[in-house]
Amino acid sequence: MPKLTIVANIKANPDKIELVKSELLKLIDVTRAEKGCINYDLHQDNENPAHFLFYENWESRELWQTHMNNQHLADYMAATDGAVDEFTLNEMTVIG
Repeated sequence: MPKLTIVANIKANPDKIELVKSELLKLIDVTRAEKGCINYDLHQDNENPAHFLFYENWESRELWQTHMNNQHLADYMAATDGAVDEFTLNEMTVIG
């Protein structure tokens, strides 16, 4: 099975940028240590600081699903409740 690429776009409310950023940063080290994580890279838009993007690669969809059910993601969701304006997630496969 091919690896799974995840592209997650997070847009914070303008008055909650620093809160969302600090909570997203907390996810990096713990996620990179998870089984199946190939890379887990957080980006912030140079023109719009409220826009964050995670670019992730996982060994399999099953291992990514385990990640999605971990406590640190539940903690992030609770900490940023009401602070995120928009969230989109794309599951992708390398084709070339």
